[in-house]
Amino acid sequence: MTTDNPTTDDPFADIRPYNNAEAPEVFARLGADPELVDSLARLRLPRLLRWAPPLARSLVRRWLAGQVASLKTVEDLQLSIVKPELEKVIAKTTTFTTSGLEKLDAASSWLFISNHRDIVMDPALANYALHRAGHRTLSIAIGNNLLQKPWVADLMRLNKSFIVRRDVQGPRELLAASRQLSAYIRHMISDDVGPVWLAQREGRAKDGRDATEPAVIKMLSLSRDKRTESVGETLAALKIVPLAISYEVDPCDTLKAAELAAGPDYRKRPFEDVASIGKGISGYKGCVHLAFGEPIVDPDLDVDGVVAAIDQQISTLYALFPTNLWAWEMLHGEAPPASLPVRLGVVQRHTFEERIRECPESLRPWLLAMYANPVDTALAHRPEVL
Repeated sequence: MTTDNPTTDDPFADIRPYNNAEAPEVFARLGADPELVDSLARLRLPRLLRWAPPLARSLVRRWLAGQVASLKTVEDLQLSIVKPELEKVIAKTTTFTTSGLEKLDAASSWLFISNHRDIVMDPALANYALHRAGHRTLSIAIGNNLLQKPWVADLMRLNKSFIVRRDVQGPRELLAASRQLSAYIRHMISDDVGPVWLAQREGRAKDGRDATEPAVIKMLSLSRDKRTESVGETLAALKIVPLAISYEVDPCDTLKAAELAAGPDYRKRPFEDVASIGKGISGYKGCVHLAFGEPIVDPDLDVDGVVAAIDQQISTLYALFPTNLWAWEMLHGEAPPASLPVRLGVVQRHTFEERIRECPESLRPWLLAMYANPVDTALAHRPEVL
């Protein structure tokens, strides 16, 4: 949302992305943020920071000031900074393909509900695919648990992220926050402000089993006018498009396996998500495929019906790679049905098997299941392959 005339009675001011009128002040704030300077110094000048910290910080501060001085709008940030950096990441870490996007009107605002595997790369790749196809860029839902540092929150909101409050206490507060979020998403779609990306569940599907949380769809239905709309009409008006994102290799697979093995008592270390973000961005992914589905606009579907429709499309659209089949075979001792549709990958079997062997033995079953579970999902939703 990049309107240029913010009002004092903006009902979404505390969760929406920053707009172009607010951007210069936020850019100036970022340019003077010492934590951002330190973070960039660790990334760009790690050796100099170790031996001459004042010099490293001074150089980064001057570089950052130069970058910030050239940025005036949200679009400046996305086109001048985010897009070139993302293209470098894609070139180094993945072979990137899409399907289905050509069927969607680039002038329309769609609510893309996606399976969720990587904190940053899922919406970033969806955004890149849309931009490349001539669509407007996304407004992206992000939990405030990922915005623990002020400069991170500023940067994400400049890049068209809106906040999903995960720290709400009490049923009344939760309902109020859910209604505000629902109203904001409805505003984005119904007022044709631009497309929106939303994960089908809270948190990543670390075990590889993609399923829509009914609570997400119930939240979306809270924007309805009970006097004039049914739940189905409200959900149909949001123009939901399922999006299936498939990674041939998950850079965070061992980290996820360790978390799964630890069970429900697992407690994340401070800023553990930040480490996952870095690994997910820089790690090798092999092929990544984004499959855009058909709009769900049937006003007769209730919450459960929309959940089922999203799950059916994502399971059908999800691109299986040979890595998924190899993992399934290693777990079950036999090959899955040969009629399963499989997308050509770039990872060799011996390379994948070496990746599994390098994982601690206690975590290997979890790691293999993570890759194999999408095969089970495909078998459950595609009876024709059995």
